[in-house]
Amino acid sequence: MKKLESSLTNMVVVLVAVAVITGGLLAWVNNFTAEPIRAQKELVLAEGIKSVMGVDDITVTEKDTITENVDGKDCEFVLHKVSDANGKFIGAAVESSSMGFGGDLKLLVGFDAEGKVLGYTVLQHSETPGLGAKADKWFQKDGKGNIIGRDLSDGKPLVVDKDGGDVDAITASTITTRAFLKAVNQAYAVYAGQDADASSGASKRAHSGEE
Repeated sequence: MKKLESSLTNMVVVLVAVAVITGGLLAWVNNFTAEPIRAQKELVLAEGIKSVMGVDDITVTEKDTITENVDGKDCEFVLHKVSDANGKFIGAAVESSSMGFGGDLKLLVGFDAEGKVLGYTVLQHSETPGLGAKADKWFQKDGKGNIIGRDLSDGKPLVVDKDGGDVDAITASTITTRAFLKAVNQAYAVYAGQDADASSGASKRAHSGEE
């Protein structure tokens, strides 16, 4: 019996030691990789801002994180104000998101000083491959649902054609289209200092299974 108890004690000691060593190694790996991951994310974001603003030689002069209540939920928007090489304010890139068909759809949208859409890039999505995932190209300048150059300062939000608007929906992906336009409209509202919830311009229909 004593030998059994001794064996069990030794086993426990060994397991605890292994757990401690493993935990230490994981912590070291996390610390070692955290900085490169953060730096890579910042690089991707910086390139994204240049892309949506359509200018390479720019400077982000101010970064604001703004919380708005949208559909009863607090949502964070990140506003990156941008100036050109001469220090002239040229607009802002806004991080915005909404609920798509498969999950959160996160965008970075660029606006000029007058409120026109300069460009966008999809930062994150969980949409159906081949359908909702087409959002990265569908609304670009050469896409069927082109929104580039649209002036949102007139108070008219972007609305899908099926809801009475004039933006063509992604084929078989109306829910994704609504989510995309909602994210863009909210981004502009935040940029313009408006109520993001009231300015969404998107239908608040529940998911019906369509995609």
